[in-house]
Amino acid sequence: MAQARDLGRRYIKAFLKGFFVAVPVTVTFLDRVACVARVEGASMQPSLNPGGGQVSDVVLLNHWSIRNYEVQRGDIVSLVSPRNPEQKIIKRVIALEGDIIKTIGYKKQYVKVPHGHMWVEGDHHGHSFDSNFFGPVSLGLLHARATHILWPPRRWQKLQPVLPPERKPLLTEQE
Repeated sequence: MAQARDLGRRYIKAFLKGFFVAVPVTVTFLDRVACVARVEGASMQPSLNPGGGQVSDVVLLNHWSIRNYEVQRGDIVSLVSPRNPEQKIIKRVIALEGDIIKTIGYKKQYVKVPHGHMWVEGDHHGHSFDSNFFGPVSLGLLHARATHILWPPRRWQKLQPVLPPERKPLLTEQE
């Protein structure tokens, strides 16, 4: 009986050691490297949630790839909502700092994106709460880059940065 108790204690001790190592490693990984998120709503249709039905796309969000705030036009990114810091939104980067963009319904028809900011929009215009409502977004609100669709399985794919031709900036910083 004493042997069984000692064996039980050793198993519990080994489990707890593994648990107290695994939890911080997992939390660090999810905070610094990558996590998964379900995309809700119609704002990114047809790129994400194209059917609009019961099944939402699940995407891989790569935190590591934006650690230096390096994004490019066409990237799909997750960011903290400028209007509600409790909420994360997913949008496409349309313009970067220094770019001049023609807006869709914003208070100014043309905007030069300020230093340290980006212009983001949903792919489904008119059904997206984006920079056309709240203006340029600080790069500090950037959370992650969406790199892959993981669910549903028939939609599994790598997300490529694609900028809709009608949404290209009128003037970019590189010109």
